[in-house]
Amino acid sequence: MSEAYVKHDIKDQIATIEFFHPAHNSLPSNILAKLAETITQMGKDKDVLVIVIKSGGDRTFCAGASFKELIAIEDEQTGEKFFSGFANVINAMRKCPKFIIGQVQGKTVGGGVGLASAMDYCMATKYASIKLSELNIGIGPFVVGPAVQRKLGVSGMSQIAIDANSFYSPEWAMQKGLFTKVFETTEELDEAVTEMAKNLCQYNPEAVQHMKQMFWRGTEDWDDLLAERAKISGKLVLSTFTKEKLKRFK
Repeated sequence: MSEAYVKHDIKDQIATIEFFHPAHNSLPSNILAKLAETITQMGKDKDVLVIVIKSGGDRTFCAGASFKELIAIEDEQTGEKFFSGFANVINAMRKCPKFIIGQVQGKTVGGGVGLASAMDYCMATKYASIKLSELNIGIGPFVVGPAVQRKLGVSGMSQIAIDANSFYSPEWAMQKGLFTKVFETTEELDEAVTEMAKNLCQYNPEAVQHMKQMFWRGTEDWDDLLAERAKISGKLVLSTFTKEKLKRFK
């Protein structure tokens, strides 16, 4: 079985960050921490003008929270700490002074939708359906909610958060503004992302930094907001309802 990883490489001023986990690219704490750290690091690197975030494998971009880790949570502090991992990644993306392009090759669930929503520009394939499944296990998309709502609006976000059993098509996600383009194949997606990243390298980094601040205006309280949300999720994951639901995944 392949090992989980977060790796990056820099080529022609483009930093490509790739994460992988054998359980459908789910996100345990160590991967979340490494992801947040790498995004922050690439944001500060003078040799990097644009960041691309992608995941390994073919058909799943990200399955969201690691069920193995969710099942193991026994107290509120551990729960809060786990969900703070998602908050840290979203905040790292929000504060990064460079544009982040998302390359979503397949299905995306829960925290993965939050990740895609925090990209500055996100492209996908026709396999990239999205689902906010948190309500299914008795929690809600609290930590990723602000990022998803910022992209889909309250209406789109509440639609997928309430209808927690359904996958929504990449076309739906594109209409709502999460994806900018949807491609037939991963090869076409690869090419489009590379071309876009190269184009962005031609722009004035100072202008990009100011634009990034402009796009994220109104999110200055997210350090506190997402920390509060992580507390809510940390409590709910210990509820009898959620514990019963999670037993099925053991």
